This record gives sequence, C-alpha cells and structure tokens, in this order.
Amino acid sequence: MTKQIQLFNNIAPKAFEDIEDDYFLSNEPIDNPDAIILRSAKLHDMTFAPETKYIGRAGAGTNNIPVERATEAGIVVCNAPGANANGVKELAAMSLVMASRNVLDALKWTDSLKGQDDIAAKIEAGKKNFVGRELRHKKMGVIGLGSIGGRVANMCIDFGMTVYGYDPYVTLRSAWGVDSRVKYTEDLQTIFSECDLVSLHVPYTEENHHMINSDILAYAKDGLILINLARDGLVDLDALEAAIESGRVGTYVVDFPEEKTLNMRNTINIPHLGASTPESQENAARMVINQMTDYLENGNITNSVNYPDVNLGVCRSTARIALNHRNIPNMLAQIIDFLREKNINIATLANDHRGEWAYTLIDIESDITEETLEKMINIDGVVRARIIRPN
Repeated sequence: MTKQIQLFNNIAPKAFEDIEDDYFLSNEPIDNPDAIILRSAKLHDMTFAPETKYIGRAGAGTNNIPVERATEAGIVVCNAPGANANGVKELAAMSLVMASRNVLDALKWTDSLKGQDDIAAKIEAGKKNFVGRELRHKKMGVIGLGSIGGRVANMCIDFGMTVYGYDPYVTLRSAWGVDSRVKYTEDLQTIFSECDLVSLHVPYTEENHHMINSDILAYAKDGLILINLARDGLVDLDALEAAIESGRVGTYVVDFPEEKTLNMRNTINIPHLGASTPESQENAARMVINQMTDYLENGNITNSVNYPDVNLGVCRSTARIALNHRNIPNMLAQIIDFLREKNINIATLANDHRGEWAYTLIDIESDITEETLEKMINIDGVVRARIIRPN
C-alpha cells in the first residue's frame, strides 16, 4: 500500500524527486497519513491519526510540535540539524561586519542624501560619523559549537580573530570539526569578560531559558557586540536593554525580532533570515525526507528529538519488528521472553533509550503475524509495534 505523507508549508519540491513514485504526497488534508513533513506550521491543536508514525521538521527547532504528546503516541519526531548551517554562518558573517562597521546607520544616512546637491562632498564629510572597527585581532566568543557554531568559530579564526568557544554538550564528532586554535572555556563568564563579540548558536530549552541574563551581562566588556541567530528566549531582553543603556552592550543583532527589540536602541533586527535560502530549505527537506523513508521502510531512527537514534541498516531479514516503548525495568526481557514463547528466533537486536523512552529493533528469522504483533502492543510500556518486511 502506498504510504501517505501530509505536507505543511512550502517544502522544497526538489527534495521529493526521489520518492514521488513510491509515496503519495499532499498539501491537502489526509485523513490518516503515515508521516507529516513541515516547517513552521503549528501542530499543537492537531489530533494525530493512528497511522501517523513520523513527524519531520525541515529545520532545527521543534517548538511548533507537541513533542511530548507525539512521544506518548509512539510517533518519532525528527529535525534537520545542520541543514541550514552554511546559510546561518554566512548571516553571522554579515552580522559581524554590519555591527562592527556601523553599516546599518551608514546606509540609512546615505539614503537620506537623495535629491541633495554635492552628494560626493557630503559623503566625504559625513563618513567620519560611521567609523567602525575591523574584526582582525578582536576576541570572539562562540556559544554552542555544533554544526553552525563550529563553522562560525572556524570562520572567525580565518578572519584573524582570537576565538573562545563554550559548549558543555559538545560531542566528539563536533569537536573534530572545530579548528584546534579555538580556545575552549567551561564558563560563560570567561566568554563575556574576554570577548569583544559574542555569537549564540545553541538550541532553546527550558534549561537555557534566559541564559544571557543580568548576571552574565555584568561580566561583559563595554561596547560588546552580541549576536543571536539561534533562538528567542535565550536572552533576557530586560537585562539586555539595561546593558545597552549603560553602554555595556554596544550592539545587539537578532534574527528573531519582537516588539521589544524593535524599540531597543542599538539593535539590528533581521527578519528571521538564517535559513532563508533555497539551498538551506532544500537541504533541510531532503534530510528529514531521507530520515522518514529510512524509518518507514527500515525502522531506523536518525536525528530524533524524542526517541533514541537506533540503526540496523537495510532490512534484509525475514521480518523486522520495531517497538516504541517506555524505558522501564525489565522491558527488553519481556520482549525477548514474548518472542521465545512464540518460537520466534531473534537474528539481530538493537536497543537504546532517551530519557523516559526507548526504541527496539529486532530482526527475526521467521515471519510474524499481525495478530501476534497486536499482542506485543499489550506488553506493559509498549506504545507502538509494527512489522517491517524487506522491499
């Protein structure tokens, strides 16, 4: 049966070229889709259909998805980390130059000269009001050294800057991609006390809500340039406004404008352009679509935000069982005992957990009936069970 995919927003059409013959894709409502692909559409009021197994966010943040409710329903939610990394890195380069060289005010002033006489002379006389600073030899702080922050840190090294990096959750894979000349620090105080410019590249979570607050800003060097192309909610805007008024923060560049930032002095408001390139959007769409097809056809999970990543490769066994379940004691033993009682031999098994939830893939050497699978769902803690057979 052809799998049905519900689309929201304008998803890059090129991303679907490889699956159009095998999947039914629609922007019109589907009663019982196998998967949902979206960008910014809000799903909080949506009732999930029984067949929906996967939600793919063609971007990084998942605030528009009721992740907890999806998890309880056994729906894997995945995103596309790093798909927009180059686009955001280039926007960071622009932000650094604009803020350091006073470009925005200079352009506004130049535009005001329209219709006047002796424009060239006025420009020569007025340019002294917009003198800026070069980036070379300045100290740059990068908070978050993942796919985006790592690129920004490396770029700033190439600019001739001294770069400090802060990321308590940096992975070995991420670390290998960061220039060895980046100075790692384990506290934000060092970043703000040492650096002339600071750029944020961390996801928003409850733990880092207002991570940039009055306590941290108290360490800032006077005239600090703060760039936030990551997420709103990371910066306490009341504390920031006070720091701008005192001169401790010289310029704030933000890609998530709101009423307060639009009315704050020395603030450059960018209309959420971080991933607004066709390349970024296509990369993100391709990533979540590839993850979707691998999950639906092989049961493999990649870049999930609610279940662990588990991979058994392409399904070539007689059948593969995929189980979304709670991470509770004796769970795996219950599953194995059930299969043993049904005389079903296990060829390969992979299991992992993420917080309170876990996922198990089992390749078996004999087939399994839908009736038997239904009984597996009755195992305490299992929220979804499905059979995958080789194509």
